[in-house]
Amino acid sequence: MSLPDVVGRDEWLVARRELLAAEKEFTKQRDALNTRRRELPMVLVDKPYALTGADGPVGLADLFEGRHQLVVYHIMYPPEWDAACPSCTGFVDDIGSQRALNETDTTFVLISRGPYEKLAAYKAERGWQHPWYSSAGTDFNYDYHVTLDESVVPFEYNYRSKAEWDNRPDAGFIQQDQPFDLHGLSCFLRVDERVYHTYSTYGRGPDAMTFSTNALDMTALGRQEPWEKPEGRSVPPTEHCH
Repeated sequence: MSLPDVVGRDEWLVARRELLAAEKEFTKQRDALNTRRRELPMVLVDKPYALTGADGPVGLADLFEGRHQLVVYHIMYPPEWDAACPSCTGFVDDIGSQRALNETDTTFVLISRGPYEKLAAYKAERGWQHPWYSSAGTDFNYDYHVTLDESVVPFEYNYRSKAEWDNRPDAGFIQQDQPFDLHGLSCFLRVDERVYHTYSTYGRGPDAMTFSTNALDMTALGRQEPWEKPEGRSVPPTEHCH
């Protein structure tokens, strides 16, 4: 197991101040990136989607619940599964109250390809309060490239074609049988009853939304994932005190 060096407070303070300068620079870069995200052009959503929710069929505009912004988490739950993806489940478990979002004119929802009855049962089991809609029987998942099926739409994931993925070292996941679902996050804007798609992100893109991963990124051991540097930053689990 690899752990950080142990030093005196004065030496630690020097290193911490050096890191602080880098953190401040990163904050400026993040603010600039967020500005570029807000300045992205948008695309009119002119295809009707008959999604299914607790009250039956609804259109995409209905998901806003009267607000102007909509954030959709594409949670992996295809029709043949009996539970949502464990990683996606952990992501949703980590999402807290929507009060601040709602007060900022924004609604957050989940959308999956599985039948609504399965989604509702799993939602109740997990104790989630977030609205969850089924896109079964629609093109929604395919149009936003979270269900990959070349018989429906050309392959595209995270803005790369299949040929581009074939040349990447992390291309193994796209070799599975189609159709298959992946997670992602999409944002929409409603203006004068018209809906626009403004942003989507995939892979590790939704990481920024989660409390746990962001908190762990500040710790000495980090997320304890195999891709992190330095390697070997993990300790055996300990029994919790009662």
